[in-house]
Amino acid sequence: MQLIEPILYIGISQSFFAGLLLATRKPFTTANKLMAAWLFLICFELIFALVNSTLLPFYSFPFIAFTYGPLLYLYARQITARSNRFNYFNILHFIPFLVFFAVSVWQRDYQMFRNPTAYLRPDGMITLRIVYGISFFISISLYSILTFIVIRNHQRDLKNNLSYTSIAATLNWLKIISISFYSVYLILFILGGINIVGNYIPFDPYYIIFIFIAVLSFAYSFYGVRQPELFALNAPEETEDNDEAAVNGQEKYSRSGLRQEQAGEMLATLLELMNEKKYYLDRNLTIYDLAGLTGISRHHITQILNEEHGCNFYTFINDFRVREASARLQSEKYRNYTILAIAYDSGFNSKSVFNKIFKEQMGVTPSEYRDRKPSD
Repeated sequence: MQLIEPILYIGISQSFFAGLLLATRKPFTTANKLMAAWLFLICFELIFALVNSTLLPFYSFPFIAFTYGPLLYLYARQITARSNRFNYFNILHFIPFLVFFAVSVWQRDYQMFRNPTAYLRPDGMITLRIVYGISFFISISLYSILTFIVIRNHQRDLKNNLSYTSIAATLNWLKIISISFYSVYLILFILGGINIVGNYIPFDPYYIIFIFIAVLSFAYSFYGVRQPELFALNAPEETEDNDEAAVNGQEKYSRSGLRQEQAGEMLATLLELMNEKKYYLDRNLTIYDLAGLTGISRHHITQILNEEHGCNFYTFINDFRVREASARLQSEKYRNYTILAIAYDSGFNSKSVFNKIFKEQMGVTPSEYRDRKPSD
């Protein structure tokens, strides 16, 4: 235990101050509340482990870990959701935590993991031990899969909603955490099983979790604190009729009520506003922002771009940005500007994305295009 104590102290400090930072962050959104709750629970878990191992038996078996899966899943749902509202039916996800918390208090004098080789001993507690182990494995597996699905669906629809890409927009950091989260617990189950059968592991496999939780709290707080809201919360809410679900990866518009002549008029209005107002210069522009600025619903923008313009939102906005950048690259007014400065001023937020899209559209790199004569 002497080797694990410094890790526990580091994890407790890290998770507490990261949770405190998020709890005082403005705006204090539902996603931030969920993340702060997870970090504070990690802090409590590490404190309980420290007390349980050094001072007195605090609980019969870990129960806080039953909150990790639901909180990860709910955070992924909330950060990718259009609304900041919290559905109180989500509390049902924490029923296993409440059940095992009550059982742990009731059986606080019974140390389930004190002797791993006795895990399958046919005594009065074998049913509880088996139910606990199976329930925990199902919880970790189920919520890891659900979180992965939420992130995958978000990434699939990203180009219909955002005009930019970044690690914050794609949530790849959260996907890595989700996969790591499940992988480490799977390793714990395997090593624990080996220890139960023959006590072949020369250390307590459960200490692996303490190390992982300390690292997880650092990674989660580092990326989580920097994670912006993906969609503006003050954009107009859309009605259910205008927010059809995606089927087989494609938006369905059969019940949108938008006639072809209306779609043509809306597209013309959208193009006119984009040319006059230059909304594409906003590097963090989302389809929800554009809906609020133009008065055209998010669903109708997606529909007219896909059906009338033959592109998604991401391509539509970045086409305007490429035109803006190409005009500036050929203008004497911007001759003293760096290419990167022109890219940022044109609405791009990444040099690599700008170079990639510009070459796809123009057939040459930005520097090659700049060296051309205006008549070329």
